[in-house]
Amino acid sequence: MNSKVKKIGLPILFSCSVALLFFVGLSIAIPKAEPLLIASQGRAATPSTTKEKIHYTAVGDSLTEGVGDQTKQGGFVPLVADKLREEYKLTSVEIDNFGVGGERSDQILKRLKNDEDLRENVKSSDIISLTVGGNDLMKVIQSNIFGLSVKTFNKPSIEYQERIKEMFEVIRELNPTAPVYVLGIYNPFYLNFPEITDMQTIVDNWNEKTEEVVSEEENSYFIPINDLLYRGLNSEVGVATSDSDTTTTSDDNLNTVKNNVLYEEDHFHPNNLGYQLMANAVTDELAKTESKWLEKEDK
Repeated sequence: MNSKVKKIGLPILFSCSVALLFFVGLSIAIPKAEPLLIASQGRAATPSTTKEKIHYTAVGDSLTEGVGDQTKQGGFVPLVADKLREEYKLTSVEIDNFGVGGERSDQILKRLKNDEDLRENVKSSDIISLTVGGNDLMKVIQSNIFGLSVKTFNKPSIEYQERIKEMFEVIRELNPTAPVYVLGIYNPFYLNFPEITDMQTIVDNWNEKTEEVVSEEENSYFIPINDLLYRGLNSEVGVATSDSDTTTTSDDNLNTVKNNVLYEEDHFHPNNLGYQLMANAVTDELAKTESKWLEKEDK
């Protein structure tokens, strides 16, 4: 971790505050479109040894709920289910989405302990995914708006890490065998404030804390998404909001840049394309670990 304390400039603090105010966002109902990108294909196992039906439980915050998904279908979760059903010729993929926008790790943990419907679904799941951490990070920013530095996040990130460990304890008490896939967080402010390197450092450090816990747990996998989202599609430097047809911008018009994989209503959550990128990352990891969730258990 970078030990040098850097003060974060007022523009990023203002941007973070605005993002907090619009964190839930607004969804625009439009007909569901065909997926814009296709995830890599999984390798189907021998039918006689594989399950025909899969139960997938998604737990987490607004990224699991699908805030910013204009189809209002639930973000990356149904995209993952559809891809699994198609690639593995499954008769069904049962989805139970327990995403709640705005929730921090302590609130998700509380639900895992007390929400009986959630607990029953975790118990019977073949696949479990978790999105967590973004709201914890934003709470630190909000609580220290006039005195932020990289060092400000050290203690909160350790406390956050302990809550992730406790989440795993609860999940494993309920379901010792299902693989758990934990998605990282991303920096939605990068394109407008690329000179504020502290924010990217903070996001990277936060992801490292999550990945450390996941790496210590059996049959658990960390899926980074920052590189998929923070610079837009294919790591392009955004799109200009001017009349120009170009998809890249220069330093002269950074204030007019928008990230083409984020929801235009809040410039914070993924849009349809952003969720497709996330779904691709999840299905890629599921394909690599298919023996953990697809194969029938020995009787």
